[in-house]
Formats: sequence, C-alpha cells, structure tokens
Amino acid sequence: MEKAFSHADREAVYRAIRERRDMRHFKRDAVAPHVMQRLIDAALNAPSVGFMQPWRIVRMTCMTLRERLHEAVERERLLTADALSERRDAFMKLKVEGMRECAEVLVMALMEDRERYVFGRRTLPEMDLASVACAIQNMWLAARAEGLGLGWVSLFDPDEVAALLKMPQGARPVAILCIGHVERFYDAPMLETERWARRRSIDECIFENAWPEA
Repeated sequence: MEKAFSHADREAVYRAIRERRDMRHFKRDAVAPHVMQRLIDAALNAPSVGFMQPWRIVRMTCMTLRERLHEAVERERLLTADALSERRDAFMKLKVEGMRECAEVLVMALMEDRERYVFGRRTLPEMDLASVACAIQNMWLAARAEGLGLGWVSLFDPDEVAALLKMPQGARPVAILCIGHVERFYDAPMLETERWARRRSIDECIFENAWPEA
C-alpha cells in the first residue's frame, strides 16, 4: 500500500500549514455544531507524551462568564503594555484578541494530577504543556481547512482564570482560543505586517551537530 498521501492531499496539508494565521478579526456568524465537533476531534487526536492526553477544554457558552474572561484579558493587556516600556504605544495599537466578536471561545487547559504521569516527563515535566500545544495546533490547522479563523490569546493571569472557571487544584489554563468566520485571512502574520517582529530565516533556526559559536 502506498504510504504517502496523494499529491493533492499533501498539497492540502502544506497549504493549511502555510496559510494558518493567528486571527483577531471575526464575523459574528455561528459555527455549525458538526464543524465545531470536527475541530474538537482534531484536538483530541493530537499526539501526547506518554499518551497522557493532558488537555481539557472549557467551552464558554455563558456570555456573562465570557465577558468576565474578556475583562481578565484586558487587565493583563494593560499590564503587558506597561512592561514593554518604550514599545508600549506600539503595543496598544495592536488588536490582540477578538473575544467579543468571534462565534466560539474555548479555554484550553492542563488537567489536574499530572504528577503521576512519569513516562516522558521525568526530566522534562513541561512535556504536558507541549502536548496541549499540539492539540491547539491540530485544531488551528483543522479550522483553517474549514475556512474558519482561530486566534490564540495568552494575555491573562492563569490563577484568575482558573478560579473564574472553577478549575480543580493543579489544573492550569494555557490558552484562550477565539474561533469563528472571518471576512478574509491575513496575507501574512499580523505581527509581521504590523512590523512588530519578522519571520526568522532557516539559517537562524537550524543548526548542524551543535549550537554555533557566538
């Protein structure tokens, strides 16, 4: 049996990777339930170290709670701006989230009681976080394939959000995901377009055999 996907299928995978964007601008149209289920399934099929599957997902359907979550993000946005000192004004001009406009808000979290999982984590306990990141990436690529935007919001105090969502001790929120229909996908990453940062070249990221000497 041929192991590789067909040329068209391979191109579709690579297209989703190339055209995935961290979206901030959304339309208010609802996302069909069966499409949301496919995105959730994509996340739950992500790889995880030791097959621990540490992801937990809180879907925010209560608009009052969603607004309180937005308030938590806004507080951290202002604190982040102050911490950026000379780049404060440039940061404040950026649109950093679309929580009030998007159709769906999900909170991705690490489950409680992760200490009992040792396989692959004895010297690298942060592999639980890496596993949740894989779940987020799966969902991100699936959303792009579905024609939906997804934005990752990380501006929040994790203890505040954990308390707001009544998470058990040891559980930890990792990301707020905004999902919804968009008018268009950005031609390039928004922070690149806004000249906040640039994409690094392959030579800056790939080394051979050892870290290069300074």
